[in-house]
This record gives sequence, structure tokens and C-alpha cells, in this order.
Amino acid sequence: QELIAIGIGLHIGEIIYGNVGAVDRLDYTAIGPAVNLVCRLEGLTKRLGRPLLLSESFAEAYGAGLLSLGFQPVRGLSDPQEIFAPPAA
Repeated sequence: QELIAIGIGLHIGEIIYGNVGAVDRLDYTAIGPAVNLVCRLEGLTKRLGRPLLLSESFAEAYGAGLLSLGFQPVRGLSDPQEIFAPPAA
């Protein structure tokens, strides 16, 4: 039996969502800097070896018991972002 590995990024921020495109080709989507960051967090899960990563704003809202993985470079952003994860079990 094969295991399926996934990576999840969690972030809190404002987004724009809805139908985007031309009348004959609409896509329901979400866009904005918050969407970009959460997608980048998901991409970092593999490199950092953690299945769940959280942004600084999510960690602040959550408020307890998270492990800082330090400031990590995030593709598309000029400044490194502090990344958090749940403590290892």
C-alpha cells in the first residue's frame, strides 16, 4: 500500500475571489498576495521536510505552541519570511 504525501500551507490575509476571465471562458479563482504566499508555503513543505507550514500572521492568530523554523527565503518575495510549524510529535 502506497502512502500519499501532501504539503499544506496556512496563512491569513485578504484575497479577491470570484469569476475571472472573459464571458466565454470564466474561471472561479482566488488571487492576491495572500494566495501567493500560501502557495509558496505549500511549496516549502518539501524543502523543509514538514507537511504543515504556517505564516507569521497565522501563527500570531493561532497564538500558542508553534515552532519557528526561522526566516526562510520565499520565491517571489524580496524579504525572507518567518515560517512556523507544529512541534514534532
